[in-house]
Amino acid sequence: MRRTGSDDDVLAGLGIKPELSRRTSPFQNRAISISVICILAGGMSMFGFGMGHGGPVVMLGTWVAVGFFTLFVGMALAEVVSAYPTSGGPYFMAEKLGGAGWGWLTGGLNLLGLLGAIAGIDYGAAQFIGAFIQLQWGTAPTATTTMLLFGVILIAHGLLNSTNVRVLNILNSISVWWQVGGVVLIVGALMLSSAPHQSPSFLLTFHNESGISSTLQVVLVGSLVAGYTFCGYDASAHIAEETTNAQISAPRGIVHAITASWVGGFILLAGMLLAIQDYTRTLNSATGVPPAQIFLDVLGTAGAKLLLLVVIVAMLLCGNSEVGACARMVYAFSRSGALPKSEFWRHVSSRTKVPTRAVWFSVFLPFVLALPALKSPVAYGAITAINAVGMLPACTIPVYLALRKGKAYRPGPWTLGAWRKPVSVIACVYAPAMIVVFCLPQVGVITTDTFNYAPVTLAVALLLLWAAWKVQGRKGYQPTGGAAQPAEALIPESDGF
Repeated sequence: MRRTGSDDDVLAGLGIKPELSRRTSPFQNRAISISVICILAGGMSMFGFGMGHGGPVVMLGTWVAVGFFTLFVGMALAEVVSAYPTSGGPYFMAEKLGGAGWGWLTGGLNLLGLLGAIAGIDYGAAQFIGAFIQLQWGTAPTATTTMLLFGVILIAHGLLNSTNVRVLNILNSISVWWQVGGVVLIVGALMLSSAPHQSPSFLLTFHNESGISSTLQVVLVGSLVAGYTFCGYDASAHIAEETTNAQISAPRGIVHAITASWVGGFILLAGMLLAIQDYTRTLNSATGVPPAQIFLDVLGTAGAKLLLLVVIVAMLLCGNSEVGACARMVYAFSRSGALPKSEFWRHVSSRTKVPTRAVWFSVFLPFVLALPALKSPVAYGAITAINAVGMLPACTIPVYLALRKGKAYRPGPWTLGAWRKPVSVIACVYAPAMIVVFCLPQVGVITTDTFNYAPVTLAVALLLLWAAWKVQGRKGYQPTGGAAQPAEALIPESDGF
């Protein structure tokens, strides 16, 4: 039996009292996920990494493969979102399908992933702004100035997300067209320039400067260009309580965002690769940003500045959308009593109908997470690595739990029908495999500066979540709308996980 009805009736059936303003259109729902995936942010910030880990053939080949399998994860998740269209997103689905322990685990991973994403996106924007400042005024940014820029960006995002939800919707809509226009402008400017271009066969070349001797490992590690970019599509779920016709709009938002980013990202990467003038100089650019070197070589200083500004604005819009999505997750998780002082964080402004305190929670913690970058970029990388290793399992756990329930699972009006099982199985196999890839060594010679801290970060996060569950979770966590099928929980509800 499918759960249908008006948006508020569906929430009432799930035990949720509507508090947020439902002013987000289906397009605007789709826009937030496109904005958060942000190919102009992920593709540009990871471009140099891809050049050194397999080069053109790996960058494009794995973009196709990772995008393809991410679409399976997105479709499987979208069907569960249709049945549970709430701001809690994956954690709420996991709670309803598997019990409070699963909800706690999924919510913790999702929240850590969102906070890490905000830190990574906005700090990356600060770095790109620093590269622009260097081009414009010849002033090299320091760790301190980058951190100050990062703080200013976070404050701006906090202020923007504290206003009426219409502001967020407008910015998300602008972000979509900015990304489309940005890709067209960047690729068009590079391809139409008088500078020489690489031949199409160049896209099939392999280039490895990672020090890794195994070609297979280089290919797997090189896939992280796509792997780190295809995160955040659950944003459509997090604003479901503010979206009209959410049972259809939110799942479509996820699937359409992944598809659009998949196609647009391939065009962007191919265009950038064909415009490379000198591979070694680009990879070791004095700007510290290989895309900036491509812009400089092909279009000169003025053109490079313009395209850098296009990328920077896209990053800023991406970070703003991520703060909005994270705030909704914090609000919903607090609604279940999962955070310390939950009553404080779940507050919704009576004037704007926005969870303002959750917004500032989502701004303050990423700044704290990034503070180690003042002394050690490696420590910062270890903290933000949880973005990837946290988000993917958080999005897949509800899919696994729905699959495990078999015929007892009740889909919403947006459903895969007979394709649900094979799509979900592929998603559940792909996700853990990709998590292993995230944890692989990324260089041949491992030192304290080159060690991949992603597995350590994930292990520490899981340990902290387990400890928090034992200390607070079993007592303070309150499943929304009552207990959630405790008989089918991973561990009996009385014991947690």
